[in-house]
Amino acid sequence: MNEELAITVGTAAKAARARLGLTQADVAERVGIAMEVYSRMERGRVLPSVTTLRRLCLVLCMDANALLGLSEGAPVAVRGQVGPRVEDPPVLRRLLRSLRALEPEALRAVVQVVQGALALRRR
Repeated sequence: MNEELAITVGTAAKAARARLGLTQADVAERVGIAMEVYSRMERGRVLPSVTTLRRLCLVLCMDANALLGLSEGAPVAVRGQVGPRVEDPPVLRRLLRSLRALEPEALRAVVQVVQGALALRRR
């Protein structure tokens, strides 16, 4: 592995993630990789595959040249990218990740609790 390239990719990815106000877990989820893998990527310990690099570019709104350190890292429109989307607050993103991990029965129970709380609030 080319350590210099891995550090360049990691540094650029971290800066782009911070610019977008995303957490490592947010980026990992959108790219479709484990959060631990993305964390190692940001630290320059691992290089992404070509497929992952492409998805990173789309998620981070970056050109591959910028992510690879071949050009400046200014945000650019990437083909296939529909533009910046309105982001949910971090607490809501964390809650959604937790809910996605629940078994269907547990998720139904959470829905019932939330519906009950909302009904009480309306009174």
